Amino acid sequence: MKLSDKSIDNGKPFDWGRTSADYAKYRDIYPQAFYDKIIGRGLCVCGQAVLDVGTGTGVLPRNLYRYGARWTAADISAEQIKQAKRLSGDMKIDYYVCAAEVLRFPVQSFDVITACQCFWYFKHEEVLPAFLRMLKPDRRILLLYMAYLPLEDRIAGASEVLALRYSPNWSGAGETLRPIIVPDCYNLHFECAYHEEFRLKIPFTRETWHGRMKACRAIGASLTDEEIASWECAHRKLLSEIAPDEFDVLHYAAIAELKIKA
Repeated sequence: MKLSDKSIDNGKPFDWGRTSADYAKYRDIYPQAFYDKIIGRGLCVCGQAVLDVGTGTGVLPRNLYRYGARWTAADISAEQIKQAKRLSGDMKIDYYVCAAEVLRFPVQSFDVITACQCFWYFKHEEVLPAFLRMLKPDRRILLLYMAYLPLEDRIAGASEVLALRYSPNWSGAGETLRPIIVPDCYNLHFECAYHEEFRLKIPFTRETWHGRMKACRAIGASLTDEEIASWECAHRKLLSEIAPDEFDVLHYAAIAELKIKA
């Protein structure tokens, strides 16, 4: 499904379905330390019903499944959900192709609602009432994010410079360590119970880093096939010149836990 929003990439259309195969292969890169932070907060664990909104290829429910929560997951892209189901195997995760704005699960269905790498895509004035209706009293919204740090990491910085030559309006570029921004409309109903931002080193090979970059909005989700082929040649050449066979890329992760106000 092709999407467009003037606040994202200056309105350039993108479609995550076009890069789902690469996303499934190369974007499941969150380390155990990332998941430990979630479990350490007592969230997404046994006895809880969790809804993962904007689930993509199901990275969050698949990797947290072993902690015993009952998972439901939704994404606007049918191709992403197809990959999520394939990767989930025998896991009992209920997947739905559905935009966040039209989720209609019964009242007080969930203990936790999660949104990882997707919160800024939502139309919040429409999503917020649905979240309030679907959450049980005194429960949580958990917002999660991880990104490489191009100003602090040489290889990531060089890859981003190249990506911007192909997608100069990419608004996802230039990330720095910062808290997750929560729109003002949530403040009437929620307060921040916890937030944390921390650095992580994520291991890559030239091939997996190339795949991770291809599976981003600026490249695989928005460029034409001809542009992607051109970028691939240029990026592989760049990595052969600046990157060893194996290396770490500096990232940061951010967590924001919102609780309903008393």
